[in-house]
Amino acid sequence: MGKKGVTYIIIALLTVALLMLMQYNKPKEINWFPSYVMQHKIPYGTYVLNEVMAHFFSGNIEQIHVSPFEFLTTNSSIKGTYFFVNDRIEFGETELNALLDWTAQGNNLFMAAGGFEEQLLDTLHVETGSLYAGFGEEGVQFHKLVHPMLKKDSPYPFNKDSYASYFESLDTLKTHILGAVEIPSVSDSIQTAHFNVIKQKFGKGEIILSLFPKAFTNYFILKEGNKDYTAGLLSYLDGSRTVYMDNHHKAGKTFYTSPMHIFLNTKALKWAYYIALIGTLFYVVFEGKRKQRAIPVVRPLKNQTLAFTRTIADMYFEKGEQKQIAEHKIAHFLEYLRSHFYLDTQNRDEGFYSNLASRSNHSVEGVKELFNLIEKLKVRTEISDIELKKLNTLIEKFKVKANGRK
Repeated sequence: MGKKGVTYIIIALLTVALLMLMQYNKPKEINWFPSYVMQHKIPYGTYVLNEVMAHFFSGNIEQIHVSPFEFLTTNSSIKGTYFFVNDRIEFGETELNALLDWTAQGNNLFMAAGGFEEQLLDTLHVETGSLYAGFGEEGVQFHKLVHPMLKKDSPYPFNKDSYASYFESLDTLKTHILGAVEIPSVSDSIQTAHFNVIKQKFGKGEIILSLFPKAFTNYFILKEGNKDYTAGLLSYLDGSRTVYMDNHHKAGKTFYTSPMHIFLNTKALKWAYYIALIGTLFYVVFEGKRKQRAIPVVRPLKNQTLAFTRTIADMYFEKGEQKQIAEHKIAHFLEYLRSHFYLDTQNRDEGFYSNLASRSNHSVEGVKELFNLIEKLKVRTEISDIELKKLNTLIEKFKVKANGRK
């Protein structure tokens, strides 16, 4: 590699190192995911809510980590308030009926969510709608409690959403208004009340619905004086009975099963992981290359002896020189006997035939037959094609049997 290439590599490494240093020192981004999980300390977690409730409802808080249907089925005699808070709550028909039956027996159901399922809304004879800030206007919501003892002169602001949900239609004979919301807009000439927290009697119990679940998040409670709004809503809970805090219907995960979550959420481990990946990439790029040029494959020269022999044989055969072919065939066969069986082929007496038969796995008669043909053809001046083929056949059969093949 030339000096120019080394310079480029050094510049690239310094650039990567500088980017990593800047990224490492960058302030950690705030996670605004609406998880509503009790262990989460992110803005939209409910860690503060659970700490506050554990303090003010001391001894009367029970955390539930299974589905409401499973909990109520296995604990049919429990009494108190079932508390739900999530971005959206949908139970399903069977689970909702179990909750409503339990509430009708004299218990309370408190649900705070951005939206509810149609079956629940139809049961309570309510409908929901949405408020939106106008284009170019600041999306600030103002929440207030309507109870005379909980009212204050200025409403509670919330500036993280440009829209808000409210109850558009209510059963005024059965519904009590607990809270309202407004999004000021210059296009509204007449300000109308938009109620977002209501309470209804249901059998011997009661149901409280809030369309502003973020009132129970860490961010809202810790924001200036907003805690009084959350405390006002919690004051509707019966502190003398157990409050069952739901941890099943949550948008976020209560715990993470992937070990990568630990790496990517711990600054030191995350960057150690990134550095390991970058190091592996450099190793693959630089060490994975061949350290020498590819060695060319030199193919060995082919053995052309057999082809040459066939060519010469074809020449003899085409010229009709069977005599010469037979002589070459006999000479080659005798050489084969000398090199394989170590016999003197000059003196072919009875001992020679007997020796050759025993060493080559042949009978003495078979050996004599072959050599009788050889002697006969040697003294002939001309040989026919049939005689040449017979000689070749007997020699080939002799070699096959001598080599241990049938």
